[in-house]
Amino acid sequence: MAFGQQSGPPASARQVRELLALLNDAGHTDFRDARGPMGFSQRQAAGRFTRDEATAFIARLQGNELDGAPLAFVPAAKLSAQEELLRHLPSEQLAGELRRRRWTVTEPVASGPSGARPGRELGA
Repeated sequence: MAFGQQSGPPASARQVRELLALLNDAGHTDFRDARGPMGFSQRQAAGRFTRDEATAFIARLQGNELDGAPLAFVPAAKLSAQEELLRHLPSEQLAGELRRRRWTVTEPVASGPSGARPGRELGA
C-alpha cells in the first residue's frame, strides 16, 4: 500500500457528515482543526476516512458526549493488516520465526523487589 492511502473501503458521505457535525459540536471548525486533539493523520485531516475509522471516531465522540467527559485523544488507526496480525502472534512463535532468520531473541527484562533480572532466551 502506498504512503497515506486508505486501508479499506471509504466512509460514506453520511458518515463523514455525521463525524463533521460531532466535531463541530465538540468545538472544532473542521477536520484540520481537530487533527491534533483527535489524532487524525494528514489523510484524515483532509476528510478522507475508511468506514471503520469513521465508525470508531463517531462512536468515540458520541460516547464522550453522552457521559459528559471531556474529549479525549483518539489515536488514528495506523497499523497495517500485517502489523495487526503480528500483534496477535504468540511470543514463542514470533521468537521462533525471528530465530529462524538468525536474529537473537531474549525475554523482556522485568524488575521485581530485588531489582532487574537478566532476560532469558525464549523457546530455545
